[in-house]
Amino acid sequence: MPSGYDIILVLKVAVSAVTLLLAASLIALWTGQVRLHGRLNLLFFVLTMTAVLAFEILLRIGPYIEPGWAVTNGWTPFHRQVLRVHLCFVIPLLLVMPLMLLTGLKHWRRIHLPLAVVFALLWLGMLVTGIGLLPHAPTDALNP
Repeated sequence: MPSGYDIILVLKVAVSAVTLLLAASLIALWTGQVRLHGRLNLLFFVLTMTAVLAFEILLRIGPYIEPGWAVTNGWTPFHRQVLRVHLCFVIPLLLVMPLMLLTGLKHWRRIHLPLAVVFALLWLGMLVTGIGLLPHAPTDALNP
């Protein structure tokens, strides 16, 4: 099984990539290319949910493949707390994302725009806690 640090590093790269895709979607919207905005958001949704599903599968099968394995093995109490805070952004995001997709596809603008604000705040919180604070290397390697 890969280490929790390796998994977090891969997730940080994946989140960075889909964040660039999200930025491209917003640029498309800003330039009036609404259809491209929708297509990029659909791709964003599929890629993000695929990463979440893959991560969840790893979390579930990891202990069966390697007894005692956990993504947080070797983490400090601070990093475990950061993960709890991170999940306070991620779990609502997983609820908001399908609603954003549905309201966008149905052109329900009055619902879609307020959801977009909620989504943006949750995504920003997820980025700060996930990319900025979750460990992608053992603590000794992070603080030489």
